[in-house]
Amino acid sequence: MTGPRPKHHQRAAENAASSTTHFGFRTVATTDKTSLVKGVFDSVARRYDLMNDLMSGGIHRLWKTAMIDWLNPRPRTKVLDVGGGTGDIALRILDRAAASVAVVDINREMLTVGRDRVTESGRHADIAWICGNAEKLPFADASMDAYTIAFCIRNVTHIPDALREARRVLKPGGHFLCLEFSRVAIPTLDHLYDAYSFRVLPALGQAITGDGDAYRYLAESIRRFPSQDAFAGMIGEAGLTLVKYRNLSGGIAALHSAWRT
Repeated sequence: MTGPRPKHHQRAAENAASSTTHFGFRTVATTDKTSLVKGVFDSVARRYDLMNDLMSGGIHRLWKTAMIDWLNPRPRTKVLDVGGGTGDIALRILDRAAASVAVVDINREMLTVGRDRVTESGRHADIAWICGNAEKLPFADASMDAYTIAFCIRNVTHIPDALREARRVLKPGGHFLCLEFSRVAIPTLDHLYDAYSFRVLPALGQAITGDGDAYRYLAESIRRFPSQDAFAGMIGEAGLTLVKYRNLSGGIAALHSAWRT
């Protein structure tokens, strides 16, 4: 028989486990994941929105409309949109209300695309463009009315840290909304979706962006992301309350909503 492991051995094991993470199906050093993710989005930034249309058949637009409907922004609402470098969510918010939106993205190339998009459209949108990390946001406590994040959180190295940061920057009564790829909930559709994800998406990505590996990572990162219920539990553990989720397109994507109370 063996007794309980000494606490210093337990801590060593925990530190060893936390020193690695996943990048798609690969195991990588935790310190390397951010640069690997940045490399993916540097590669596809200029064609990112076009690829979203092509790979979803335009359905991502309906998902984003559902997100903005649930957000229901009001004039003068202060919204923090994390991982929204191309400005797609920010502009949709401003189409609904004269809100103030701060876009934070770790990838400068994506932010450049977003700023150029606003400039080329001739719009004078109230958007701040900030290069920053979801795990350490450059905003004061309780400074935002709403926090949105779309198709980004699965790329974060430490998701619990990002969720705690979301709670920190939200005012009491502030709304958290996350749109992310999720687990297909319809039998048979999951097999079709797997075949599409791992065969068609990388080929399409190669043809349009010249980087099929980026879209292979996309498919893999979706499979590594927690299920709807598991992610809802993580949101609650971060201190947000009234957690709900809504499946979109049979669970291909899901909207999670929560509040800081």
